[in-house]
This record gives sequence, structure tokens and C-alpha cells, in this order.
Amino acid sequence: MMNVRLNVAKNLTDLRQQHNMTQTELAEKLNYSDKAVSKWERAESLPDVAVLMQIADLFGVTLDELVRSEALPDAPHAPDGQPVKTRNHALITAMCVVLVWLLATIAFVTLHWIPSVTTYNYLAFLCAAPISIIVWLIFNSIWFDRRRNYFIISLLLWVTLAAAFLTGLIFEQNIWLIFVVGVPAQIIILLWSGIGKTKRK
Repeated sequence: MMNVRLNVAKNLTDLRQQHNMTQTELAEKLNYSDKAVSKWERAESLPDVAVLMQIADLFGVTLDELVRSEALPDAPHAPDGQPVKTRNHALITAMCVVLVWLLATIAFVTLHWIPSVTTYNYLAFLCAAPISIIVWLIFNSIWFDRRRNYFIISLLLWVTLAAAFLTGLIFEQNIWLIFVVGVPAQIIILLWSGIGKTKRK
């Protein structure tokens, strides 16, 4: 058992460093405290099997590779030093956001050729702004640091209010008071971001 603990400690440290990740960042992804990760890397304790599987999946290795003493395969890195998987996730997210704007542009051009709705073709872009932020929020929740979600949600709030205000102007309605709604909503988001998550030790 001691050998397994030592193997996991060495392999976990190597994998974390290969992926340019701090103990705190790893702990947050596993929903454990950084003290627990530190104990694992010092071979003072051993994660349970479920956590070991989670770690293996996170770093793209097998459970067998994680617990054995054989050298681990080097993690593939992009030219800028970040893991290839992270770069690919970022590119996929960016493509999906741009796709929203592509569809909005197609709608804008299409509506431009319909005389009865030409005045409203800018609505395509007003709709695309909050939708693209929602797409970013979804992918960030799946692949990236979820702490950034509070910023994205705040951005979504104000962009949505701005889009509603501009839509009102298109229909000759000045609804500037809608921004007042954003103040308590923003306060709620800030308070929400302050709620700490319970981490396992």
C-alpha cells in the first residue's frame, strides 16, 4: 500500500506540473481542499478509487498508469505551453460563438431583402449578443474555470438589458428604466459569487 501511495504521489505531482496546474486549481476541479491534494502529493494519504479515476480522466491517463511506478507518458502540449485539450476546447468555444454571429449575419442579410421587415433586420444582431454569451457560459461551465461564470452572467445581464433597450428604440419605445432592474440583479450575482463551496478534506 505504501508503494501505491508513493507512486500516486509522484505521478500526481508530475501530471499536475505537466498541465501547468497549481494544487489549488486541481483541488477546485476535484472539489477537495488544497490541503488534501498536498497530502496526496506528499504520500501522507491516498485518494479513494473514485477520486483516482476522476484524476486519471482529468489528465488523460489510465488508472493503472496513475498508480504504477512506470514513467508516465508526457502530456501533449501546444506551442504556447498549454495542454492541447485546453486549446482545442477554447477553439471549439470560439467557433460556436462565431457561429452565432454568422447565423445573425445571414438573418440580417436575408431580412434586408424583404422590404416589409428591413427596418427590423438589426434585431438579428441584438439577439445574437446575449445568445453568444449564453454559449460562452455553457462551454465555460463544462470545460473551464467555473469561477468565471459570475463575470459571464453579469455580462449577460447587462448585454441583455442593452439589447432590450435598443430593441425598444427600434419600435420607438424608450424603456431606459429597464437598466434599473439590472442593479438588484447585479447585487444578487455578487452575493451569489460570495457563497463558498464546501470542500472535502
